[in-house]
Amino acid sequence: MLNGSVVITFFLSGLPHPPVLDTTLFGLFLVIYILTVLGNLLILVVIRVDSHLHTPMYYFLTNLSFIDMWFSTVTVPKLLMILLSPEGGAISFHSCVAQLYSFHFLGSTECFLYTVMSYDRYLAISYPLRYSSMMSGRVCALLAAGTWLTGSLHSAVQTTLTFRLPYCGPNQIQHYFCDGPPILKLACADTSAIEMVIFVNIGVVASGCFLLISLSYVSIVCSILRIRTSEGRHRAFQTCASHCIVVLCFFVPCVFIYLRPGSRDAVDGVVTVFYTVLTPLLNPIVYTLRNKEVKKALVKLKDKVTFSQR
Repeated sequence: MLNGSVVITFFLSGLPHPPVLDTTLFGLFLVIYILTVLGNLLILVVIRVDSHLHTPMYYFLTNLSFIDMWFSTVTVPKLLMILLSPEGGAISFHSCVAQLYSFHFLGSTECFLYTVMSYDRYLAISYPLRYSSMMSGRVCALLAAGTWLTGSLHSAVQTTLTFRLPYCGPNQIQHYFCDGPPILKLACADTSAIEMVIFVNIGVVASGCFLLISLSYVSIVCSILRIRTSEGRHRAFQTCASHCIVVLCFFVPCVFIYLRPGSRDAVDGVVTVFYTVLTPLLNPIVYTLRNKEVKKALVKLKDKVTFSQR
């Protein structure tokens, strides 16, 4: 819809797929979304009620679960609306701005949080005797607040650069949510300079975080190899394995989408599903199935609920 040659409503095309799969995909994404929200809520509740999990590692994990719950909520409900009806793809200009900001705010905050979590694991393994004093409650709160603040600033830059351009012609976004690259294709002005600035902005954040995470884990491996007992080495490796899995699942698709030349709408849409829909579900699965402490806490919580119902 246009008003005075200015776009006031965009239309999201959704995922490229045969129409006959609408119902199947709707059911699949609905189940994944429900499991994502419930899984991350469960982690928040378990860590809250179990005093043994009141440590820096699980403090950052609560932040991650909170982010993942909302990260999925920013995009999946709109995708479900598009699958239900073609009219479900309509989104107002201001709602599109809010969705873009929220998506990059939560995504970049998660990126910074992974970096902080790797640093936390580095301190825990390399300086076990001094760890509790180095990662005090105040330090954890400052690090967490820093990730949220930096994420909000990064997203504000992305959103401002994207929507400072005029949009006066096409309004069909070839995606299932409002994101920078597909929106910039609709601008009624030269976008090359802004695309380069956004590319550098995302590139600096992603490569910087990944470099710091890599350095942390190189240091962690060196520290683990100095542990004398094989049992100690195994426990240390197991502690970091979960974090490595979710980091790779988050960074690899992001690099593919934002830091490669050219763009293919169909391929980008499928890859984006991985880190916007599947990764938020993967985190609670990885951190519960591969974490003995969380599994013990879940059993204790189940026993408490069962006992209270008697």
